[in-house]
Amino acid sequence: MKEFKLYVGLNPDHMIQVLHAGLRDDAVPETFSITHVNRGGVPFPARFIKIVPLSAHGQSFHISIWYVSVSGITEPSYVERIRVRYDEHRETVILRQILKHLRERRLLTPYQTILSRSQIQFEHPIVTSLHTALVLQGNWDDAEALLTQASSAGLFQSYLQSCQPHAKWRRLHGVDADGDAPSKRGGHAMCIDPDNGHIYLFGGWDGYKSLDDFWMYDIQSERWRVIGHNTSLEKNGPIARSCHKMVFDTKSGCIYLLGRLGDGDVMPVRPEDEEALRRAGERVGSRGSTAYCSEFYRYHTRGLDAGKWDLLSFDTAVSGGPPLIFDHQMVMDCDAQVLYVSGGRVVDGDWDSPKYSGLYSYSVRTSKWKLLQPVQSLSAPTPQPTLLPRFGHSMVLDPLTHTLFIFAGQRDDKYLSDMYAYDIANNTVSELFNNFSTSGGPDACFTQRAVVDPKFREVYVFCGLTRAQQSSALTVLRSDAPNWVYQYTHPSQSGKWTRILPEVFSETLSGGVHGVEHGKGRLGLGLGRGDVGGQSEPLVPLPRYAHQVVYDERTKKVYMHGGNAGEGRVHGGEEKENEEARVGGGTVSARGGDTEGGGGNGNGNGEWIGGGGDGEERPKPGLRETRLDDFWVMDLVRRVLDLCEPRSRDRAAPEEVVRQAKYLIRRQRFREMCEEQPAVKALRYLQTEVSDVVDHTNPEETSMFRSLLGHLLCPSVLISVGDPSVSARDVVEREEPPKKRSRPDTPDEVWTNVIDGEDDDAQHTSHPSSESIPRSSTPAKRNRAVLQMDEDPEETRLREEGRKPVSAERFNQRTEMFESLLAFVAAEVKQPKGSLLDLVDAENGL
Repeated sequence: MKEFKLYVGLNPDHMIQVLHAGLRDDAVPETFSITHVNRGGVPFPARFIKIVPLSAHGQSFHISIWYVSVSGITEPSYVERIRVRYDEHRETVILRQILKHLRERRLLTPYQTILSRSQIQFEHPIVTSLHTALVLQGNWDDAEALLTQASSAGLFQSYLQSCQPHAKWRRLHGVDADGDAPSKRGGHAMCIDPDNGHIYLFGGWDGYKSLDDFWMYDIQSERWRVIGHNTSLEKNGPIARSCHKMVFDTKSGCIYLLGRLGDGDVMPVRPEDEEALRRAGERVGSRGSTAYCSEFYRYHTRGLDAGKWDLLSFDTAVSGGPPLIFDHQMVMDCDAQVLYVSGGRVVDGDWDSPKYSGLYSYSVRTSKWKLLQPVQSLSAPTPQPTLLPRFGHSMVLDPLTHTLFIFAGQRDDKYLSDMYAYDIANNTVSELFNNFSTSGGPDACFTQRAVVDPKFREVYVFCGLTRAQQSSALTVLRSDAPNWVYQYTHPSQSGKWTRILPEVFSETLSGGVHGVEHGKGRLGLGLGRGDVGGQSEPLVPLPRYAHQVVYDERTKKVYMHGGNAGEGRVHGGEEKENEEARVGGGTVSARGGDTEGGGGNGNGNGEWIGGGGDGEERPKPGLRETRLDDFWVMDLVRRVLDLCEPRSRDRAAPEEVVRQAKYLIRRQRFREMCEEQPAVKALRYLQTEVSDVVDHTNPEETSMFRSLLGHLLCPSVLISVGDPSVSARDVVEREEPPKKRSRPDTPDEVWTNVIDGEDDDAQHTSHPSSESIPRSSTPAKRNRAVLQMDEDPEETRLREEGRKPVSAERFNQRTEMFESLLAFVAAEVKQPKGSLLDLVDAENGL
């Protein structure tokens, strides 16, 4: 069997497809991860399994299955709880569809009866109030007030997140009291104290040596402050290093630091560094460092020990933790007081045989390490998905769902484009993407940076190194600096990738190109530039790798510092950021790996040891890697799509949603005024109230606004059928001239356009213009109709005294307008999509 589909279910007549895959033509067992939750994140049980073969490996072979095994949870009480929960979920889905159908058909009395007798929430109370105000009462002012309430309650947030994101960058020029700021570097570490608005930066590689300076940036004052110029000279302070990681504990105000790629790890030790290495626990000999100890540090930012370092562990490997590693990832669950360390390349002096670390946890309360996911052999089959070894990858923690997202990076000489979700509570791994590049995501990448917003359920990914081709060793630093957003609904299910577009500037350099090259690869980027202090500088960050990024969840801002922009021209032995290299088509080569960590046989500090792979590359004469010291802040701006036209709007997102929603309401109100009130009053409303919510800078919207005048001039006839602002129900069909008919048994003649034997439906469909007008699924009132759409007693109770009942046609118009507004509302707080009528036409439907 080559290709197959797999179905599971509780009933053999109704099964769910959970896998579509293929098998290799060999005798090696293959394991597949089976989907066990639906789109709503609800797990479902399986009693029956059906395998549907699709093809064999050859035309002359019959399809055969030799061996199948299934692993999962079979404990009866647990499976029964899942079954009961899934049945309740299905009942809820069906009831919500029934409620939607009843309300659309004006059957409000049974609608209210089901709501009162069931324990389900059909929609958010604000949405229910909006339906009552708009559809049942026509209370326009209350409806507009509810829009503001809905925006404040966050009901539009999901819609805003679905809009195209744009990056709005601003360069920060803060310095300390002496006019200093962190120097040019890559491979440093940063973390953020969100409560006090402080960003901490430590170490890195400046192209010549590892650094051990320690800085703090105050976000409010936009000023740097140096905490220590040389932490290696402080008591228990860490020695100079790069490719390390830091995390901040918001509960205790402590910073934890782990990992290292120091000068003594990859090259002979200078005599002046021997004492610092000895204090770090390393034995120093004539050939350099021979013991690779993974020291673990803690720094206090507040309390009685503020400003002091603690050496928590001389070697974490001795106490059950990871060995000395670099290019790993570390995050912290501050509420649980647990750190998680993933992957990384082991530093043991053997650069020809790369070794990797697994997934560990560290409990701050017990000071204990635990191995959660060991390094698995690639050839050994496993019953469950496992995390493949890697370094230079990304890992973020969603503390609300207790999930780690681990993706991309490098293993041996291969760049990865896979993504996994690790469930901390159950110690299980789910493969989200085997190759997210084929699912609309970024290319296979290495040294990219990622941060997460758990409330929005979004992961923000910033550029790194890629490969021109996956099978090629050609490393590329893409000059268009691709940044991405990964959105997920349920952490164990694949989400959606969206590219973050750059901000559009009014003035950019014509033909400006920032070239990036490695080997034979060349790319370009047009950069906007502005004047700061009389000097021209980019308006967006240069493409880079080995940079650092932190995220302030409270202000929704991303901060980025430094990194490596590839190789640039060297003039007179000095590095020069000239206009040719930046915007005139100069070439810059990207070598090495994460945070200055080398890919392939790299030692991580921009030098190369041994041969093979990328290790063959050496700096070109006259070129030197350009390290950066720039500091940037980014706001993610959502461009709201106009419902009336397929283009984004350059406005503040929440306000733009409210404006468009008000326009839909006032347009409907104006249409009703044209039919029920004096024309002068309707015209005045159009010129004032409707005009106030129209974007007159937009030609398309202005044209549609002007077309509304047609309702005033001829309320019963639509002026423009092609106007997208008007629905099919706006069209009033012109009747043919009536035909005269006489009956012998009646004394009087009756004028009618109905032919004998022809019912209302036939009369309706015989109209010449009806074929070109789409019909709504909501039935209009007509003779002998299944549903008359008369006023429901519940409407009578809500209708203000003195007001006439709403006609069926008016009810349908208001319902369509209400459902147009629901496009802005999150799916989980509004009526479900779809229709019960669709079940009739579905395969094996009603």
